[in-house]
Amino acid sequence: MKALRIIALCPLFFIALVGCSDAKRGSVVDFDLLQQELREGDLLFRRGMGVLGHVVTATDSDGQFSHVGIAVKIDDSWHVVHAVPAERDFEGDIDRVKCEPIESFFDQMRAGNGAVYRVSLAPEQIEVAISNALRLSAEQRPFDHDYNLDDTTELYCTELIEYVFGQGGVSISEGRRTHVNFPSMTGDYIMPSDLTKSSKLNPIYSF
Repeated sequence: MKALRIIALCPLFFIALVGCSDAKRGSVVDFDLLQQELREGDLLFRRGMGVLGHVVTATDSDGQFSHVGIAVKIDDSWHVVHAVPAERDFEGDIDRVKCEPIESFFDQMRAGNGAVYRVSLAPEQIEVAISNALRLSAEQRPFDHDYNLDDTTELYCTELIEYVFGQGGVSISEGRRTHVNFPSMTGDYIMPSDLTKSSKLNPIYSF
């Protein structure tokens, strides 16, 4: 989060992270099995392979995942809606909420490991979350580089999940926040583990 500023101010931390090369490949996903198990509204977590992913996992107390999206089905194909930086699809694109095939989300060059968590909520509450996630991806809602939970005109990945379920009156984080105290970045943020610890989530698949 504000990772480039953190790296610039913490050169030894940067050197340690660069040792984890972006050229490495993650674990292999059995997409046939995964797609048989999926339901709309499931949350998909991954640990990023790049420097930004390592910054998040190093900051998160759990440190297992760095990114999250929500599963949706479009024309019988599984997709993931997520808010992501530095994955622009075309010239002139912006960092934003996007909807992409699950194979892209869990691509070996992007995911060192991952997991799927099922949300234990009423179908109508899950439908509200799915509908809002699709709306935000269609709007191309910008990515929140300020990581400001008080402003939803821009959203970061975990903030997106908290927001879309919040439209149905549910807090997936259950109010958990992780306090971060770095130069130029101090505050309370929703980290992936603030979601995975939820009593409303159950892991159903991992790799």
